[in-house]
Amino acid sequence: MRIMLDAGHGYNSPGKRSPDGMREYEFNRAVANYARSFLQNYENVTVYFAHSDDRDVPLQERTDKANRLNVDAYVAIHANAFGSGGWTSPSGIETYVYTSRPPIATQLAQRIQRNLIAETGLPDRGVKTANFHVLRETRMDAVLVECGFMTNREDIKLLRSETYRKTVAEAIVNAVASQFSLKKNSNPNPPSTNGLYKVQAGAFQDKKNADELVEKLKQDGYEPYLFQEDGLYKVQTGAFERKQNADALVSRMRSDGYETFIHLD
Repeated sequence: MRIMLDAGHGYNSPGKRSPDGMREYEFNRAVANYARSFLQNYENVTVYFAHSDDRDVPLQERTDKANRLNVDAYVAIHANAFGSGGWTSPSGIETYVYTSRPPIATQLAQRIQRNLIAETGLPDRGVKTANFHVLRETRMDAVLVECGFMTNREDIKLLRSETYRKTVAEAIVNAVASQFSLKKNSNPNPPSTNGLYKVQAGAFQDKKNADELVEKLKQDGYEPYLFQEDGLYKVQTGAFERKQNADALVSRMRSDGYETFIHLD
């Protein structure tokens, strides 16, 4: 199963921050990172990100990527706000689906909403419909989750908390796993105590060749990074504590035509 996680907005999106300065993207990306980590515990699951830490990815680019990769589910993660910039009273969690209420997306939204309310204890603002771009322009089941109000003095304390961010991610992942009958890895490898398993896709003397590979990998939905070592420009993607997760990425990349190997760093 292919799942796209969308940490809404970006570090520098205008206005997307709490009255005391927390950027919404800080919360959104943390939850997305935790969710990806949890999803790696399930069989045959591939996780993509619609967002980037380098720039605020336009909405059309996010949905085009999801459609091009033909993902099965799209989950947009947000923190809510109310008013014109100061502290306000609205609090709680709400989950959105498109106005046509697609059946599977609606069921997923209901599961996510139930889990989040049960795990966080915040007010239940319900499952709602909206004509949001990421719900309208995606060709797969899509939901958007508002995980608390940045403009509420109590909610913002939670939104800043790593414990709360992890709880939100786990509640979302448990709902996804239940909705799509995902199976836990039956024989998970123990975490590596020596470093992280990284997948290398190429090593070049000419940086131009490395840059071209990075761009191609991005177009295919991967998240590569480039660094220089031993006189070579190396392109890697993924960093895993468990080797079987790196093995799964190698298998997928090889099926896409890439020559890869696993590097323990």
